[in-house]
Amino acid sequence: MSSFSVAAVNRLDHWLMQVTPPQNTAGLQRFCWEFWFFGLKQARACLFVVLFFASVLLVPRAGVWIIPRYDVLLILALLIQYWMVWSKLETIDELKAICLFHLVGFALEVFKTSGAIQSWSYPDFAYSKLFGVPLFAGFMYAAVGSYIIQSWRLLQQRVVHHPPYWMAVLVALLIYANFFSHHYIGDYRWYIAAATLGLYARTVVYFTPLDRERSMPLLLGFVLVGFFIWLAENISTFMGLWSYPNQLGAWSVVHLGKWSSWSLLVIMTFTIVAQLKYVKQRIDVPR
Repeated sequence: MSSFSVAAVNRLDHWLMQVTPPQNTAGLQRFCWEFWFFGLKQARACLFVVLFFASVLLVPRAGVWIIPRYDVLLILALLIQYWMVWSKLETIDELKAICLFHLVGFALEVFKTSGAIQSWSYPDFAYSKLFGVPLFAGFMYAAVGSYIIQSWRLLQQRVVHHPPYWMAVLVALLIYANFFSHHYIGDYRWYIAAATLGLYARTVVYFTPLDRERSMPLLLGFVLVGFFIWLAENISTFMGLWSYPNQLGAWSVVHLGKWSSWSLLVIMTFTIVAQLKYVKQRIDVPR
């Protein structure tokens, strides 16, 4: 993690924020320019995600030397997180939010993998397992938070018609609670989703893919991010990082219903990010 790599990322960020299309670009040509740079900024925002999942793909299941795979992944995740803060790609306040994502995600993992629930499992041995869950698992949730934070800055996002914060926090808590309670009192996911739809129906996110501000419903953004997390989950289970009960004999595609779960989790993650001071300054809450 050299100073050269930090300088390269900083130069890339500066270029992405300052570049403009050729003069008189319009129509399909402008769409292609904006779509291309939207994709570049999204890819750059996924820096933590890319580095972490590159580790997942490159570290063999047998581990490295005498270190089990899950422990190697924990070490690499810690190094990536340290580098992100050391290079000032993430601030200390952002790190605090990311640590909260880690704790929230790890608590959910402990519950879901417990003997009474067994929604999925981590089959390999690791020294860093706690309550049956390897400590690196929390970084998969932290990666989502890191993406949202980086995307907010690179795309110069702002939100209008955001619901009152107390309502957004209440919905986020209900989403999180339902991940636990549906095993005992029924799954109220779709009721919560309906409430969320009404709450964020008028909410619009503005973003700048190139040199002009564009917009889309914030709910659409939640669903799209949830879809890409679902794709990443398929890759992770294919690599044997963890397994659902129906994947123990042979791998199969993760149930499409998980897409809705991830989309709801993104809403919860965004609610935490929205508490950051500089993010709140670009969120309009009607009075």
